[in-house]
Amino acid sequence: MLYNYRMSLYNVYCDESCHLENDESSAMVLGAIWCPFEHAPEANKRIREIIKHHNMSTDFEIKWSKVSQGKIDLYLDLIDYFFDNSNLSARLLVVPDKKSIDHARFDQTHDDWYYKMYFTMLKNIVTPKDEFNIFIDIKDTIGSSKIARLHDVISNSIYDFDKKVVRKIQTVRSHEVAILQLADLIIGAVGYKNRKLSTSSGKMKIIDRIIERSEYNLKSSTLPTEKKFNYFIWRAG
Repeated sequence: MLYNYRMSLYNVYCDESCHLENDESSAMVLGAIWCPFEHAPEANKRIREIIKHHNMSTDFEIKWSKVSQGKIDLYLDLIDYFFDNSNLSARLLVVPDKKSIDHARFDQTHDDWYYKMYFTMLKNIVTPKDEFNIFIDIKDTIGSSKIARLHDVISNSIYDFDKKVVRKIQTVRSHEVAILQLADLIIGAVGYKNRKLSTSSGKMKIIDRIIERSEYNLKSSTLPTEKKFNYFIWRAG
């Protein structure tokens, strides 16, 4: 018996925390929030409505670095919105100690390793049976050449040589895309937890809410098949 499979199109919104080789943090987090293409506009709109509900300007940018006790209700509502919306899913890859990696041993540069980690993060999302638009928060460290290389690495790894599965990878400005800002919030929380920081009571409340809603302690990887909140701790070797 033959089955007709209808391909679906997904938008994947990616961000990262402390990915540079010589920054001050040992822990790195790569992550993404993804959803069906047709549901992305509604999600972006709803996030803006939540911001407005808390008496903030609709162009207020959600950022982990901005989290404070004074706006904690806004950020907790955003975390609840993510977990309540069945169309939104998250995938996070955590490297607890990137400084311990011996690039010379594996005959690789830090950039080579970075592309491998990005693919490892995305491989649980990108499947050959569907199509994907991947959007990455624009940063000075990610130029057009890196985006093109990342597209090649991901596509070649899944034998998508014609780039029909991963239709495009492009940078976007986070202040223009609310879902990407939500990704920044969740990635920031996971990074904060893995750096064993606890000085901000507001940030700790967000982490506690993520743990409560996900029912994961953020200390160990979820099953690879986890769909809503997929969390992977990567270690060399």
